[in-house]
Amino acid sequence: MIKNDLFLKALKGESVERPPVWMMRQAGRYLPDFMKLKEKYDFFTRCRTPELATEITVMPIRQIGPDAAILFSDILVVPQAMNIDVEMKPGVGPWLPNPVNTAKKVNDVIVPDVNEELDYVFDAIKLTKQELNDEVPLIGFAGSPWTILCYCVQGQGSKTFDKAKRFCFMEPMAAHVLLQKITDTTIAYLKEKVKAGVDAIQLFDSWGGLLEPKDYQEFSWKYMQQIIDALKDEVPVIAYGKGCWFALKEMSQSGASALGVDWTCEARNARYLSGGQITLQGNFDPARLYSKPIEIRYMVHDMIKAFGKDRYIANLGHGILPDIPVDNAKAFVDAVKEYRE
Repeated sequence: MIKNDLFLKALKGESVERPPVWMMRQAGRYLPDFMKLKEKYDFFTRCRTPELATEITVMPIRQIGPDAAILFSDILVVPQAMNIDVEMKPGVGPWLPNPVNTAKKVNDVIVPDVNEELDYVFDAIKLTKQELNDEVPLIGFAGSPWTILCYCVQGQGSKTFDKAKRFCFMEPMAAHVLLQKITDTTIAYLKEKVKAGVDAIQLFDSWGGLLEPKDYQEFSWKYMQQIIDALKDEVPVIAYGKGCWFALKEMSQSGASALGVDWTCEARNARYLSGGQITLQGNFDPARLYSKPIEIRYMVHDMIKAFGKDRYIANLGHGILPDIPVDNAKAFVDAVKEYRE
């Protein structure tokens, strides 16, 4: 039994004394100890070495005390396993030297044996579970098929992913073939994560908000739904779509246990749009962690009052920024922990 099961209770919709709290990207660059490892090992070495991934995953649990751990990894290990070259370039971020931007290139993409190609992730989960010793739950994750496609076609990060959108609209059949291959790989990958021991799954649709609602249904949500359908009976699933407030109603009917909300959607609107019966997660503006700790405390308490303490998981609206002071991150977590109605 997990000693601190607040997070799992919230996912089940059970009443709690206070909401659970964790932060997206909590195992990351704002931690000085993480930066020391970054100087020694390149990004994908950290992802592929179970001992390093475990150390980084557990770091924030020890240092800032959230109610759940999220495995240190990256959404782009999935396309790597699918025979797509992915690098992490300093100062650039994700870099794919051979973008999948033609129908022929889509045909060359494989649906791999995830146990062969991604075994290091499952080893990291097992090692992390040992290290956590049932203190808090462990979250596994994957990118949505649309978000993965964005990087595969664009070849790098983008504010608009215009090349990815152009490919979908000019070559829709090829785009759907690629999306289905990513979906099939992701389902197999997440099922193995569950077997390895994760207690919940989060799907990150980081770029869903770049699509208008009709295109979102066609190129993103129906593939997200496939993944939720495949996993919801085995593990709680959190669906997070940045900028996807317009889809909250459909998301709430998907079988997901919780929905992530970004900071552009007010709590009352999120509750209204999602029907008021599903657990919501979010939605503190990550940049607000630059505020003074006392201000963070007041804002966090206001956020919890707006969402309500039940069926709610306190989190940021997106990942923590790399230059946030550790004391401010801890102030966020502590503010949730001390909250009482």
